Amino acid sequence: MKLYGYWRSTAAYRVRIALHLKGIAFENEFVHLVKNGGEQHQAGYAAINPNCLVPTLVDGSLSLHQSLAIIDYLEANYAGLSLYPYEANARATVQALALDIACEIHPLNNLRVQQYLTADLQLAAQAKSAWIDHWMNVGFGAIEKQLVTSAGCYCFQDQVTVADICLVAQVYNAHRFNVDMNAYPYINRVVENCNKLQAFQLALPENQQDAVL
Repeated sequence: MKLYGYWRSTAAYRVRIALHLKGIAFENEFVHLVKNGGEQHQAGYAAINPNCLVPTLVDGSLSLHQSLAIIDYLEANYAGLSLYPYEANARATVQALALDIACEIHPLNNLRVQQYLTADLQLAAQAKSAWIDHWMNVGFGAIEKQLVTSAGCYCFQDQVTVADICLVAQVYNAHRFNVDMNAYPYINRVVENCNKLQAFQLALPENQQDAVL
């Protein structure tokens, strides 16, 4: 199994956590998203993933992109820790939380959006930071309200799920952009609990071989 990713990619971070939680061995293939205009745009990688994004998981003859699709594939095909609750309503609750983060928060602050804001729309650095801060706070505010009723040690009671995977990666990104997280005690507690687990530690961006700090 091979994972194409980049140390700072939020989506690749999610997949690394899932792989480590399930105890699946994998080989990293590093795709630098900034160097040489972004290696994700080069013909060799674009042939693997036409979206020119990371991550891409290659498992035998299967090549799969989109982090949540990859995680669902791992859940369906590999043993180990289950990343969803078994009961249908609980599973749907967890899935909705994960999608709130991956689809509503992350896309508004990912690299290509930031590059468009600065290169094409000519936004100054302060305006771009205000954009990131605004949309992350809108998203985290909604997540915090949901965790009041769903959280235990983790996003859904005391089971580590795909919602935690998405939340930890997104909060890491928030800290990178100096978003003030003091208004989100439930989020902070969940992330702190997750980051005590070895799988989350192994997946940390700064613990990857391609990390440049």
